[in-house]
Amino acid sequence: MAELALADIKVIDLTQRIAGPYCTKLLADYGADVIKVERPGTGDLARSLGPFFHDDPHPEKSGLFLALNTNKRGITLDLKSAAGRKILLELVRDADLLIESYAPGAMESFGLGYHVLERANPKLTMVSISNFGQTGPYRDFKATEIVLYGLGGEMYSCGNPQREPAKLYGDIGQFHAGLNTAGLALGAVFGARASGQGQWVDVSLMELWAASQDRRTTLLIGYQYTGEEYPRLPTSGLGLASGYYPCADGYFAAGALLHWDAFVNWLDSPEHPHPVLRDPKWRAPTAQGNPQLREELDAMYYPFLADKTMVELWESAQAAKLPSSPLYGVADLFKDPHFAARGYFVEIDHPATGPLKYPGAPYRLEKSPWAIRRPAPLLGQHNAKVLGALGYSKEDLVLLREQGVI
Repeated sequence: MAELALADIKVIDLTQRIAGPYCTKLLADYGADVIKVERPGTGDLARSLGPFFHDDPHPEKSGLFLALNTNKRGITLDLKSAAGRKILLELVRDADLLIESYAPGAMESFGLGYHVLERANPKLTMVSISNFGQTGPYRDFKATEIVLYGLGGEMYSCGNPQREPAKLYGDIGQFHAGLNTAGLALGAVFGARASGQGQWVDVSLMELWAASQDRRTTLLIGYQYTGEEYPRLPTSGLGLASGYYPCADGYFAAGALLHWDAFVNWLDSPEHPHPVLRDPKWRAPTAQGNPQLREELDAMYYPFLADKTMVELWESAQAAKLPSSPLYGVADLFKDPHFAARGYFVEIDHPATGPLKYPGAPYRLEKSPWAIRRPAPLLGQHNAKVLGALGYSKEDLVLLREQGVI
């Protein structure tokens, strides 16, 4: 196998839950040596979050933890102890990057603030991920995904216009933050290598939300131009044939708005002729927002879809050069032949769960490929190897364990 792209980068991972671990997983997947540091006894909070393998709430069987910590080495360390701080400083001396997600001020309270770490390694880049950043009036405020989703502005534009705003499922903001942080962390590392001087990077989850490509860029620019909030749209949208429609075995969507000619050629077929769609009224500037025209089109569209499967519709629409898709569930993703042909889902064998499939490479490098090198670590799994490389003997490890340091 060719050398992995980030094989010469060493990362100390002091993060937990989602944003930080996803960031460091992306780095580890492309070859970085990521040493995940967890609290002795309990570990990362994600170990207590489901879904759990076979519904067994065991700290080694959290699907979230296993997915976000593949390819990392794991140790335990009590950073509040003098011995724990000493070990961390030893790890930092030859590291390129330290990423932490404690509350602002926590690293300083451990005696491990950036300026302490900088003295140990002037080339170190330290990335701090927090809810609202290291400064400002909200610095010490607590937050959850729904809090950040509301404050960041996305939630204002989501949901039924006649009801309260709705949050999209899951932890989108956390994953978005992890993805962005991975990129900026690499930029800071390469900058440090060029200049010989590291730096402290302050990542605010709320500010990442406010700048998110999930509608925010368009909405913020629109507000600057008009002074008005963007209206909350119905799930089906406002355009003709917009959104997912029911078919024989599920739901189907076609991109009629920007591909009207292809849509008409597809729908006005010999099997289901609808010559009325050739009328110029459908091309009027106001047609897409006209509820009467939408109702007229739906009266033709629903019967056209009703006796066809998602795959049949998809194949015929794509043949007509019409952007389209079935509405997939997770089971459909695993069965999809395109993912199978590209080898997207990968099987990882973990000692607590056995082999399971996980999402694979989000992007592909021809000469330095993505690779699974190891499953997510058991709690403290690599204590002996990592600390042994620092010069700690087996007797030292026994003593550190007895003292609760590891």
